[in-house]
Amino acid sequence: MNKFISILIIIFFNISSFALAEAMVNARTAIVVDYHSDKVLYEYEPDIQIYPASMTKIMTSIIAFDLIKKNKLSLDDKFIVSENAWRLSESGYSSMFIMVNDEVSVENLLQGIIVASGNDACVALAEGIAGSEEAFAEMMNEKAAEIGMSSTNFSNSSGINHPENYSTVRDIALMSKYLIANYPKFYEWYAEKTFTWDRTGGEPIKQGNRNPLLYKKVGADGIKTGYLAVEKYSLASTIIRDTRRIIAVGSGFPTKNIRSSDSLKLLNWGFRNTNTYEISKSEETFFELNTWLGRKNTIKAVTKDNYYITLDKKDTRNLKVYLEYDGPIKAPIQKDQKIANLIVLNKDQVVKSLPLYASEKISKVNFFKSLITSLNYLIWGDA
Repeated sequence: MNKFISILIIIFFNISSFALAEAMVNARTAIVVDYHSDKVLYEYEPDIQIYPASMTKIMTSIIAFDLIKKNKLSLDDKFIVSENAWRLSESGYSSMFIMVNDEVSVENLLQGIIVASGNDACVALAEGIAGSEEAFAEMMNEKAAEIGMSSTNFSNSSGINHPENYSTVRDIALMSKYLIANYPKFYEWYAEKTFTWDRTGGEPIKQGNRNPLLYKKVGADGIKTGYLAVEKYSLASTIIRDTRRIIAVGSGFPTKNIRSSDSLKLLNWGFRNTNTYEISKSEETFFELNTWLGRKNTIKAVTKDNYYITLDKKDTRNLKVYLEYDGPIKAPIQKDQKIANLIVLNKDQVVKSLPLYASEKISKVNFFKSLITSLNYLIWGDA
């Protein structure tokens, strides 16, 4: 057996200048992350504490989506609106405008939360699911810990002023990715521009989505705005172009207009200055390797994980991907047996080594054929 390295991808060409001032946006804190590779493309004070305001509602919807996914909750389930929930619609906060003793479906409450940013809908959903908003906040914190939001604590379902409802833009970006990755069908609601609530005792109320990027035809399909007097304006936003998605989160924007323009600036900067490459998709990207004494002459190898790499465009010419294995691989070979490594290099430095596994079982040929094959190899050097 001879050890060799097979070059799969040599270089990519796409060079662009890379220059960025430290504070690219007029915000107190901001972060830009590539959705697939998790590469942080830009950050400015990403770990300072913020009050997430209505971005809190991302987690509120995640709790409901998770219960629906586990068949513990249905979109058709109805909850009775308490006076506690109704009072928020009477206090000047963003509201769905539900009434006391209304029976409202989970689906309508979620649409009221996601599109209309209804604080009253948040409380009605929280009380319906957990019995009280306090108990629901405990569920939110358990989920935050599961996701890895290490600098976050939720104290209510809406994000209304509370000193113990805090987070960071890094954690909000992490939560946003979790939402998109785990609930793709439900996530489509975040792109809805309007929601009409056929309210009790009055004409239907039609409200527009507060996310300004949805109206700009730039590929935005989420996620959530926020505002508190103490925090000013915030936005968790995302754009998808072709198959690539970038997430940006900023907080402390001084005005609505700056929140919109600077969030778009962050997202566009990410697309303009970086590229993301799909190196391998779990069980879908196949690498063909030679075998020895097997009933097949080749075997397809796969990775068990998705792997993407994001690079500055000026660095893409230095990307190389190699297959490394002792080959040809001697049969018998068992399915899921580790048979090779996929080596990813940038500037000749290894950035990732991915194990490759056999996608099928290959049995050894019978004794007679094995003997003939071995003699051929000895005489002709042809395995």
